[in-house]
Amino acid sequence: MAKKIAKIIIDGVIEKENDNYKQEWVLDTIETLEEKKDVVGIIVYINSPGGAVFESDEVYEALLRYKEKTKKPVYAYFASLAASGGYYIGCAADKIIANRNTLTGSIGVIAGRFVDLTELMAKYGIKSKTIHAGRNKIMGSFDEPATEEQKQIMQSIADECYAQFTQIVAERRNLDLEKVISLADGRIYTALQAKDLGLVDEIANFEKAVEIFKTDIFNDKDYDAEVKEYKMKPKKNLVKMLKGATSMFDNNRNIISDIHTLVEAKKIPFPAFYCDWHR
Repeated sequence: MAKKIAKIIIDGVIEKENDNYKQEWVLDTIETLEEKKDVVGIIVYINSPGGAVFESDEVYEALLRYKEKTKKPVYAYFASLAASGGYYIGCAADKIIANRNTLTGSIGVIAGRFVDLTELMAKYGIKSKTIHAGRNKIMGSFDEPATEEQKQIMQSIADECYAQFTQIVAERRNLDLEKVISLADGRIYTALQAKDLGLVDEIANFEKAVEIFKTDIFNDKDYDAEVKEYKMKPKKNLVKMLKGATSMFDNNRNIISDIHTLVEAKKIPFPAFYCDWHR
């Protein structure tokens, strides 16, 4: 039976489901690989700005269970972007290998956003009132300013998730917690910076990463094991199809682009490990 290295591709924002990502598919794939005798280990190929805390942690724990149950290795390969929740998932790996052009890190948490439109509404004579019981039941509503208590509530959620994130980085990367906290201010790092800080182990392209995997595990970069790719098929999107037919919309490209932006806007469940610096 030919041996295989499973390459699981995690691409896009990590949430329950979107055009490029589906949580159920990722978890099912990892569980299915637990039973495959011909698979010698997993390389998780990560190209993601992060995503929701819940989904990121679920994948992280699923990879740890795979290693515990099978006694087989899990490596992580970082593509162009492996930030926030993407980096969180990578922490489950025995070794992290980054492309030389990778941007990674962004170790931090977004607990939510308050958008207060009350002054704008008053300017145009718009009135809105949500009937509720419990003074914090609708915190974050656009028609009521956030109170200091509500800000503290959301900050406490962010702080708790942040403590979990930094603790995992410290434990999995064998780093002092104080050092992790000092570098985990939400910024992104280049591959070289991340390696110098101990956030990644190697810098290489994917082909070299496979060689590193084979050398580490089998003491032979030419070990006879092929890479089998597992990738979720992206969902078809009508707006993308329309946008692709540019010849049909020469006079309406801006309109199509605006529609696409609205449809594709990420509705990330909060709290989130999400790198949104590029938006």
